[in-house]
Amino acid sequence: MALESRPMNARPSRYVPRLVVATLLLALTAGAQARTVYRCVRDGTVSLATAPEPGSRCTAREIDDNAVKLPNLWGEMGVINGNLYERQQDGKTVYSTRKLPGSVRVMGFTVETPPGEPAHPGLGTVGKPQLDKFPKQFSSAAKANGIDDAWLRAIAHAESGFNEKAVSSKGAQGVMQLMPDTAKEYGVVDPFSSAESINAGARHLKSLMRRYNNDLMLVAAAYNAGIGTVTRYGGVPPYRETQEYIAKVQALHQRYQLAMGTRKPVLKAAQ
Repeated sequence: MALESRPMNARPSRYVPRLVVATLLLALTAGAQARTVYRCVRDGTVSLATAPEPGSRCTAREIDDNAVKLPNLWGEMGVINGNLYERQQDGKTVYSTRKLPGSVRVMGFTVETPPGEPAHPGLGTVGKPQLDKFPKQFSSAAKANGIDDAWLRAIAHAESGFNEKAVSSKGAQGVMQLMPDTAKEYGVVDPFSSAESINAGARHLKSLMRRYNNDLMLVAAAYNAGIGTVTRYGGVPPYRETQEYIAKVQALHQRYQLAMGTRKPVLKAAQ
């Protein structure tokens, strides 16, 4: 499984020993020498660390060069956060995926979505705004639910490219790519009806906005990967598909705002 690391504000990621990353994330990579990684459980959440975490129940696991042939340690190790933290413990530098007192965030990472997770890339691609697609239905649904019309259109664009007959590989249907259980929750009779799909999608987004206090990044993450996944990670999951989806929706949202006149273009200062 692929790993993508990105330097964060604490210090450039090149200062983090690559072996540390390989050891902690061997569920996602291979090729490290024999190492001990600790699976630590606290308050129902799981982390990986290079030393036992104070206040957690930790179990040591030996990881060797042949790890690529071992069972998938992602499921075996449990859910881990998308950040790597550094701290001093007993006079030594240790690394963990849990933020403990005195920790400094040194890097973030993304991973491929584990099998069975609902996260998806969306069928639409970033492109020009398509204001001619179901304009009355989007306007009406956005107004009825008190949400931004441009935001609703951005989600639909990213999800289906406005194809009311779209069906994803994971079973999502219609313009708003609602999963059958979600569609049923909002009373959808025909998931391929653009009106029903857009109305239900708007209601679902409104519900997510209430849950996440209008944090559109978390709303997009939950729409993509599910409320349960966002809850497990305490925020946006590190799944590559989800993070790429959020970036797509954010870009589309800005384009629709500009196209609809609700956002002013940024003017560059004269050189």
